[in-house]
Order: sequence, then C-alpha cells, then structure tokens
Amino acid sequence: MDDHSPASPPSASPSAHRRKRRLLGGAAVIGVCVLAFAFLRPHGKEGGTHGHHTGELPQPVAVQAAKTGSMPVVLTELGTVIPITNVTVQTRVEGYLLEVLFTEGQHVHKGDQLALIDPRPYQVLLKQYEGQLAHDQAQLDQARVDNARYQRLIRQDSIDAKTARDQEFMVKQLEGTVKSDQAQVDNEKLQLIYCHITAPVDGRIGIRAVDKGNFIAAGQSGGLATLAQMQPISVIFTVPQNQLPEVLEELHTKKSLPVEAWDSANSAKIADGATSVLDSEIDTATGTVRMRAIFPNEDEHLFPNQFVNAHLRLKTLEHALLIPTTAVQTGPSGQFVYVVKPDDTVSVQTVTTGMSDATNTVILTGVKDGDRVVTDGTDHLRAGAKVSIPAAAAPSTATGNATP
Repeated sequence: MDDHSPASPPSASPSAHRRKRRLLGGAAVIGVCVLAFAFLRPHGKEGGTHGHHTGELPQPVAVQAAKTGSMPVVLTELGTVIPITNVTVQTRVEGYLLEVLFTEGQHVHKGDQLALIDPRPYQVLLKQYEGQLAHDQAQLDQARVDNARYQRLIRQDSIDAKTARDQEFMVKQLEGTVKSDQAQVDNEKLQLIYCHITAPVDGRIGIRAVDKGNFIAAGQSGGLATLAQMQPISVIFTVPQNQLPEVLEELHTKKSLPVEAWDSANSAKIADGATSVLDSEIDTATGTVRMRAIFPNEDEHLFPNQFVNAHLRLKTLEHALLIPTTAVQTGPSGQFVYVVKPDDTVSVQTVTTGMSDATNTVILTGVKDGDRVVTDGTDHLRAGAKVSIPAAAAPSTATGNATP
C-alpha cells in the first residue's frame, strides 16, 4: 500500500475564473441594454402590434381668439373711508350735564340741540353783571349831567377850569367801566348759549362718552360724542409716484376722474364717486401721494374708517389687442402664450403685455388679431404638441366685445 492519500481533482486555474466573471458581466450589460432599448425606443402609432395603445394622443385644450376691443386703464389702490367732517362734540363751559337729547347712532342736522349743561350758575352771574352795568351806567349818566353843567359854568367863568377838566375825565372813566360791564354781560349771555350743546354739522352721532348727571369741563378728553358727516363722504387712497405723471396729465385734461369703491376683498362694487384732489407732496417713506375721492353715499354703504379698494379709471384704450389673462404664461425667458396653428399643433410665442385685469390682457407684441391662444390645459403642453379643441370651446373663439 502506498503511503500517499488518493489524488484530489485538480482545481480551476485563476485565469479560468477571470474569464467566467467577464462572460457573466458582459451578459448582464447586454441584458440591461436590451431592457433600456425596449422601454426608451420610440413608440409610433403604427409601429408594431402594440403601437395603437402607446401612441401619443392629442391633448384637449380650451382656446380663444385674440381680438381688438376697449381696455380701461384702471389703478386699483387700497383706500380708507374718511368723513369730510369728523367732529368730537365738546362743551365750551363746565357744569353738570342735565339732559342728553340725542340717541346713539342718530342722524342729526346742524343746529340740533344735543345736550344741556346746567345753566343756573351762569344765569346768576348774568344778573350780577347786569346789576353792575346798571349801577355804573347810572353813575355815567350823572357824571355826564355834571359835566354839561360844569361846561356852562366855565364859559361864564364861574368855576375853576381844573374842576371842569376833571369832570371830563370822570365821564371817560365811567364810559370805560360801562363798556367793561357790558362785555361781562355779553360774555355771560354767551355762556348760557354754550350750555345748549348743538350739532356743528349734519351727520351720524356715535356712542356718548358721558352720561346725564356727570360734571363735565371744557375740552374734556373724548368729549360728549363723535359726529361724522356721512353724506357726502370721502375715500383717501394712495398712488405710486411712478404713476403720478399719468394721473396729473389726466387731471389737467379732465379736471375730475371717476373712482369706484370696492369691498376689502375686491369682489363687489360698493359705490361710484370722483376725484379731483391730489395731495401737495409725496410721502418719502412709501413713495406714494394721497388722493381724495368724494362719494354721495346716499345709501350710506360707505362707513367711516372702512377699508376699501379704490378703482381709479384714468382713460380707456381703444382698438387694443386683447387676449384672456389666463392665456398668459411666465417662463424663464419672460411671458409667453401657446398659439394653436392651423394643423392643431401649438407653438410657444413670446409676448409683450400692457394693461391687465382679471379678464383680459393687452398684448403689445407677439400675437396677431385672430390668433388662437390656449386659455386652459397648458400644464403639459410643449412646442409642437398636438391638441384637440372640444366642441364646447369652439364658440369662445368667435365671441367677445371685439371692435372692428
């Protein structure tokens, strides 16, 4: 028996292993390429058994034709309703409030009595000053009589000249005293008038700040109530300084410009008015200038301190080329629209726009009258894409307020 163990099978050489790995790697690469080609190759409508299912279908869109028409040039700015006259009703005299003669929220007219201050202290003073006036007036009358007698005696050389001269001065002094007394009487009469607090203007009176029975003083903080003129009423709004030249030009030409007041959501019109008032300076903090528009406010839909949107109409552009605002898109190169060509494919057309509102946009360059632009369904469009126009959208291409 041989001392050595039976011989084992010879192992594969390193070079054989390397060749095997290269073959497997190549097969894997070929498989990946085949799969990539299968997924990425073009799928024509008629290219193969499954072409009918994988072909690109026309994308439905809504279109509208560009048209010429009128476009109002309107500036929309935030405004605040401000009464033309807003008065804090004050008392000019002090005293106890005897009567409050108005109802909160009531409409009052100029001159209507609103409240009464206790007039009795002023009536007493008036009687006192009237008595002083009567006393001094009597002294003046006596001094005048004496002065007339002295003047006769001095002409007869029967009295000393100094005595007669002194009497003349006495008359003048008493005349001054009587004038002072009369002023005090007139002042007390005025205080009695001030005890009757009246409305300085027509308007709506607010919530009273002082109740009956309280002692109030002249110039008291908060006054008696606030009185706001409601008809007419104004709206203060601001215009950017870069639009000021255009506003000034239109004001110089037309003297007055129409203004509409819309609610704070800018969804509903409240009232119609006009403006002809421009502030005298630009606010350096905001770069704007204030304007005041006047509204008749007969229905009182505008209320003091209410926030509104002021629509200032400067002019109207006639024969402007208009397209729906929804058709205007914005891309890296600026604004553009999708124009539908006669073969129902779309092209990307760069445009220059002018004035715009929620409905239409003025096109300065890039689109011609009658061009069909896509207004809805632009999300997946690209240049050259095939589109279809539903029958319901067809009438929109022929409607509108186009002017010939």
